Amino acid sequence: MPNVHIPLVTRRRNDHSASIKPETKAMSDLSRYRNIGIFAHVDAGKTTTTERILKLTGKSHKIGEVHDGEATTDFMEQEQERGITIQSAATSCFWEGSDGQWTGDNGKYRFNIIDTPGHVDFTVEVYRSLKVLDGGVGVFCGSGGVEPQSETNWRYANDSAVARVIFVNKLDRTGADYYRVVDQIKNVLAAKPLVMVLPIGIEDNMVGVVDLLTRKAWVWDDSGQPENYTIEEVPADMVDDVETYRAELIETAVEQDDDLMMEYLEGNEPSIEDLKKCIRKGTIALDFFPTYCGSAFKNKGVQVLLDAVVDYLPSPTEVPAQPEVDPEGNETGEFATVTPDGPLRALAFKIMDDQYGALTFTRIYSGKLTKGSTILNTFTGKTERVGRIVEMSADDRIELDSAQAGDIIALVGLKNVQTGHTLCDKDNPATLEPMVFPDPVISIAVAPVDKANAEKLGTAIGKMVKEDPTFVVETDQDSGETILKGMGELHLDIKVDILKRTHGCEVIVGKPQVAYRETITKTVEDSYTHKKQSGGSGQYGKIDYIIEPLDPEEGVDFEFESKVVGGNVPKEFWPAIEKGFKMSKDVGVLAGFPCLNFKVTLVDGAQHAVDSSAIAFEIAAKAAYRQSIPKAGPQILEPIMKLDVFTPEDNVGDVIGDLNRRRGMIKEQDRTPTGIRVKADAPLSDMFGYIGDLRTMTSGRGQFSMEFSHYSACPKNVAEEVIAEVKKREEEKNK
Repeated sequence: MPNVHIPLVTRRRNDHSASIKPETKAMSDLSRYRNIGIFAHVDAGKTTTTERILKLTGKSHKIGEVHDGEATTDFMEQEQERGITIQSAATSCFWEGSDGQWTGDNGKYRFNIIDTPGHVDFTVEVYRSLKVLDGGVGVFCGSGGVEPQSETNWRYANDSAVARVIFVNKLDRTGADYYRVVDQIKNVLAAKPLVMVLPIGIEDNMVGVVDLLTRKAWVWDDSGQPENYTIEEVPADMVDDVETYRAELIETAVEQDDDLMMEYLEGNEPSIEDLKKCIRKGTIALDFFPTYCGSAFKNKGVQVLLDAVVDYLPSPTEVPAQPEVDPEGNETGEFATVTPDGPLRALAFKIMDDQYGALTFTRIYSGKLTKGSTILNTFTGKTERVGRIVEMSADDRIELDSAQAGDIIALVGLKNVQTGHTLCDKDNPATLEPMVFPDPVISIAVAPVDKANAEKLGTAIGKMVKEDPTFVVETDQDSGETILKGMGELHLDIKVDILKRTHGCEVIVGKPQVAYRETITKTVEDSYTHKKQSGGSGQYGKIDYIIEPLDPEEGVDFEFESKVVGGNVPKEFWPAIEKGFKMSKDVGVLAGFPCLNFKVTLVDGAQHAVDSSAIAFEIAAKAAYRQSIPKAGPQILEPIMKLDVFTPEDNVGDVIGDLNRRRGMIKEQDRTPTGIRVKADAPLSDMFGYIGDLRTMTSGRGQFSMEFSHYSACPKNVAEEVIAEVKKREEEKNK
């Protein structure tokens, strides 16, 4: 925030911050670190906002535009061509303040920024970035408002307890409405926006913002240069609104301090510094979210946002310490306290392969890391030598000799590290809470065009799987086909493109396959005896059990319980019985898809003093699964996707009719200034190629986003088709 005493003169700076040089040594004052992520829905302006931040902080001297394919953080060919962010990119820069209020080496603040993708197929990039960040900037489109991916990202940020400031972007756009977006943040996200600025003008007339704390107007000229602004008095027609919103701001802020609240109730207004302390406290506690606005593309409002990042978002020492866990993933009660003096605790949150080798993006929570040191990977139990430490600026790198708690850096040359692994002091080991990733919902088969490409394919896929935990590759044992699994059509489309262009691997791509599941609908009480006698010691195990369906809402795929009393089935054999059922559930009885949402209760059984063993009871459980699941009313489940479709008003009838034909369930329609947003649930199997059909129906103006919602029972005719298709593929393999 600018100080109150700023004179009312025009400030046409020669961008004095551009003289800041990247630093190659770690800063020691953690209170001046801000580890932040920029996240939002597709096309809300995240990458453009990041570009403006890099320009204002002197990191780049030329602004790269997304629509020109020149954005600094969108450095992949596929990103530049499509105008979307596919993978998160990290960069570091320094901010001296909008008025140079934090100048000098000891005054400026270090920003470690991660620009994340907005498209739902790459949500994992947002999730794993939020996991290692201390604060975030949620960007919302001034006309689009709170869009579906905004909701998903907001939920992830809530789960990770990340403090945020909000930036309502694109207020220069037709249909932009700051106050409508603020209401949507309250109603759709159930969040509490703390309005910090009001826009001066809207759409084409948007010229600046009024800072409610200082009652000063920031007005930019028409040059498009971010540094060309004046600090003026509040426009006369906005005075009443400013006072109304300012009173709300103060009332919300002083709730954080009982003494200040009492003074305020007695008629004494707190100082701006005291208000900032209260706002900072409430922001870090997630009680509210300071809300700003502007137009990143037109370079308006970004400096005010950067000051807010410093003023209100936490430093690494102000966020809860990371919990340490045991090998089973249970918390031990120990925490990785953010301090350079503690034992090394770091989390590898992203692997990226380039021409120089594997880059392991790492957040250091505790201790120091030096070049040439040996560290322990607690997941593999093996040590790794740190060859090089680099600070990343998108795809550029700056060599470092060391890094410390609070830093986000990349390590070059680590061999066996994957996303979510903990790196620590080999003499003082510990494991940090790992990351959990969603299962893929779609797959395609790929085959190399010739033998030369077959060798390339294996190497390329190995690198790609390391980079993306939601990209799963399997080999079909019968056909030898390589199966790629991902989060959506675009996700797999990009992966195939990377195979072809980045790795030079030509492949033939098969038809997309849906990741169906199976479940049961009835309770079955049954018994199975495994008896084998063929010379030498025999095998014997008898189990009596109940198999029953579980409520999918509970989110439990499989549950095992033993109610055996007495010694009919000794306790030491229970884990083997559970293991037998658990291994069997990966192959359903209808079409071979994994079986979900069922419980096995062991109620009785029998053993033989000599012939019973763990393996005998495991075999009994596997056979019991095959015997009883067909009796339990098995059914096919299909993935249902949550759709959000934007269409011009003229085409809404066609769009809804088409969704109905795709077995879509329309949930609601929202009118926006530029068209209609239709929210629906639809089965993934009927959504292939939807983007082409939508563009045809809307003359290219329609847009949609889609993400996995839940599994639901297939209609009988669809289930029969799925089973027939699987049988047909099996027959072709066996020929």
